[in-house]
Amino acid sequence: MSARIGDARRPALPTWRIATIAGLFGLFYAYAVWTALDFLILQANGYLGLNGLGWFVLLFAVVFPILVFAAAFALGWRRVAWQFALILLTGLALVAVLWLNVLAFATTSFSIYGG
Repeated sequence: MSARIGDARRPALPTWRIATIAGLFGLFYAYAVWTALDFLILQANGYLGLNGLGWFVLLFAVVFPILVFAAAFALGWRRVAWQFALILLTGLALVAVLWLNVLAFATTSFSIYGG
């Protein structure tokens, strides 16, 4: 009844399937990163510039998709294909919600500008 200490749990999917699913979803996560980075550069070079809060909010919007992808990958890579894809899709939805919140905050509040 005791498990061997040296045994590592094998993934439920072959490596090529893990890489394919993660790669396809990774393109969407990369799009979110590049969009946030583009918005950060545009706002920083704008007429008013950014203050400390603006830099924090917009840099967090760049880093957040990377962190969510890493967390979703760590949670799902040992599961079956549809569960892995669903976890990555849920993370992508979370990234989209944060991005919409950042855009809404940037367009309705001037507290991030004027650095």
